[in-house]
Amino acid sequence: MPPKSTSGKDKDLAEEDEVLQAVILADSFNKRFKPLTVGKPRCLLPICNATLLDWTFESLALAGVQEIFVICRSYADQVKAAIRDSKWSKPSSGLKIVPIVTAKETFSPGDAMRDIYTHGIITSDFVLVTGDLVSNVRIDEVVRAHKERRRTNKDAIMTMVVKESGAAHRTRSRGETGVFVLDPETSECLHYESVLGYPPTPHIQIPREILAEHPEVEIRYDLIDCSIDVCSVEVPSLFQDNFDYLDIRRDFVHGVLTSDLLIKNIYCYVAKDGYAARVADTRSYDAVSKDILSRWTFPLVPDDNHPGGHSYEHLRGNKYIAKDNSVVLSRTCKIGNNTLIGSHTTIEAGASVHSSVIGQRCTIGPGAILRDAYIFDDTHIGAGCVVEGSIIGERVRLGDRCRVPRGCLIAEGVVISEGAKLRRFERVSKKREAQKAGDGEDADDEEEDSDLEEVEAHQEEAEEIVGKGSNALVWPQGASEDEESIDLREQYNNQRLMRMGDSASDLELSDEGSTTDDVFSDTDTEHSMRSRASSMTSVSGPSLSLNLSDPSAQTSAIHTLSSAAAETEFRSEVAQSLERAFAEGHSVENAAVELKTLRMASNVPLRRVREAVVGALVDRVPLVPGDAAAQRAEIASVVRRWGALVDQIGGVDPVETVEVLQYHCAAAGPGPRQALFAQVLAAFYQQDLVEEDDIRAWHRSPAARGEGLKPGSTLAEGVKRCWAVGAKMIEQFDAESEEESSEEESEEEEEAPKPKPQAKAAAPAKDESESEEESDESIEEGAPASTPAPASRAAAPPAKAPQQQADSESEDDSEESESGESEAPVKPTTTPAA
Repeated sequence: MPPKSTSGKDKDLAEEDEVLQAVILADSFNKRFKPLTVGKPRCLLPICNATLLDWTFESLALAGVQEIFVICRSYADQVKAAIRDSKWSKPSSGLKIVPIVTAKETFSPGDAMRDIYTHGIITSDFVLVTGDLVSNVRIDEVVRAHKERRRTNKDAIMTMVVKESGAAHRTRSRGETGVFVLDPETSECLHYESVLGYPPTPHIQIPREILAEHPEVEIRYDLIDCSIDVCSVEVPSLFQDNFDYLDIRRDFVHGVLTSDLLIKNIYCYVAKDGYAARVADTRSYDAVSKDILSRWTFPLVPDDNHPGGHSYEHLRGNKYIAKDNSVVLSRTCKIGNNTLIGSHTTIEAGASVHSSVIGQRCTIGPGAILRDAYIFDDTHIGAGCVVEGSIIGERVRLGDRCRVPRGCLIAEGVVISEGAKLRRFERVSKKREAQKAGDGEDADDEEEDSDLEEVEAHQEEAEEIVGKGSNALVWPQGASEDEESIDLREQYNNQRLMRMGDSASDLELSDEGSTTDDVFSDTDTEHSMRSRASSMTSVSGPSLSLNLSDPSAQTSAIHTLSSAAAETEFRSEVAQSLERAFAEGHSVENAAVELKTLRMASNVPLRRVREAVVGALVDRVPLVPGDAAAQRAEIASVVRRWGALVDQIGGVDPVETVEVLQYHCAAAGPGPRQALFAQVLAAFYQQDLVEEDDIRAWHRSPAARGEGLKPGSTLAEGVKRCWAVGAKMIEQFDAESEEESSEEESEEEEEAPKPKPQAKAAAPAKDESESEEESDESIEEGAPASTPAPASRAAAPPAKAPQQQADSESEDDSEESESGESEAPVKPTTTPAA
């Protein structure tokens, strides 16, 4: 009998023992860190006193990667030396790191991927990252999900790691982002479009067939691209077959998803936990540094698992001081929060350091001030210098009283003369002669030489800026002469969005014709959803066009429909909850608990709950046309039973309650529901839900007057009418206050004439009720009519209705008469007693 086949088991064991490979693209292929990268690759720039390449190694080691290929072109000898001298070259590190030097013709990530294919180093699924990654995301989980998917779908060639973020997240690039169209069930990326910061991308095109084939899609503009990809072994060959693939996202991902010939699938892994960001420009350099110091990258923090192998003591306020007792701090220096100080550094008397990173063997002179500064190793800051929001390279010497404002980049070995004052966003490097004599670095990059030649041709003002005796070259500011031939992403104005300290507030980043509302109308939710949807999407030709004109509102615009749907769902659930409470006779306390639970589950403001409750109370009141007394009785019944719910939903705000009531009634339009405003407000007053001072405060507010509403709209006119009714009520309060004071003065002299003011006040009430039968503003009529009634407000309010009805023939009149009962009935109760 032949032995049983074990090929399946052997295959599973082979997959378990398979070495997890990673590829690091060490070159940046851009000039965003110039002149700091003159003579040095970006991946060897330090961040929190460890090179970017070390942070990337640490991120991959944390994810269980065992073999790493570092693909480098520029300064390959420096990269090899850095790997050789790092802790990762030790056998105990558990990593095998192999540097691969690419051809000099490698000018893009696509070229690097073609070199990977040529070398034949990839034998299985691999992790592809850039050499400026800081991450604690469990990439091994992404690899596991990718391999599980590959077992059932061999065309799943890539899984991209992304993270959710807000539009203004500090690690989110302002210069270049992307829109991901995803299948919500499988997370398959159906379409990808790159979005440029400047000039702003007005819209993107989504192929119509995507919408036809997928009944539900997610259009995501809230995702940070972590530049972590899990790729199948065939990905490099696709680059080899398509030489027009230069950029991984703009060309490869977009090209694969839009190709009719390549039937391949790309997926997204939306990381819920962990931290991942690229140090792709000076703005993100500052942001990631702050995140490391604030411990968002834990366990990758300076005092534990520091990639550079340094040891730091973590003090209160996120202060990190080297542990070897080599740091010298003057007793009068000030060290602020979020600060890291490297070993053998001296900070002298009166110096102040806040939110900064200082390298090893640095000297900070007396009285120097550093704010948001990044100082590399072996740098001297002179006495009285001020450095803020800038990056200072290695072995730089700033003379006394120098001023370095925000956004400046000072390259390695520069000497700035005493008293020099740099301009904002100044870039300074060493002169070429000094560089060659001092460093002995061979200029192997012709493009870099041409850059330096162009800089040397514009040194007319250099001495005024850096002072006499300086060895510095001042790089020109503004757009270059060949701006039009440069890729849009690397042009000056778009680069401004990616440089540290530049708000770019003078750039026009939005379309004046595109607006996004921040607040939903309480009464026009459905109309608002329709109008937002129509402004956000327009179907024309073979694609769906999405407007992305306003970068500050792009995330809000993309998610408007889902936000509106969530709010509509919340309103529906609140309505159902209140309907159950009304129908089943729940207690107010139980109804309030259920509403609080809904609010916390939906994460909506308290005002939304108040609007729902007040609206439900008003809508629950049965209308009684032509019978003011019966109408008041219905209102009183509802408010007595459920009015307390308004204050038990999580907070008491009577002024907001009146405003919510006003807008709900005003939105109903001219008619019986709007006419209930005065009567319901009076009922709230009688039940002590609102007080006189609350009504006065509401009446003075801009919202009560309808400020900000479109003039002539139904809502604005309704708000105006309700406000006028409130004015009459306040006049009644004032009149009653004057009457009460006059009665107190005459009470000691005589009591018999007391009924006279009632008759005197009743006469004008009769005239006014005849001349203003259908007016909404007749509060004065009701108050005198209620004066003869000796019953108290707390005893039996409905009993006053017959007396009121004799003086008023319209439903609107009955509203104001109800409000008139607020104070007047209390005063004459002493007369019968006398």
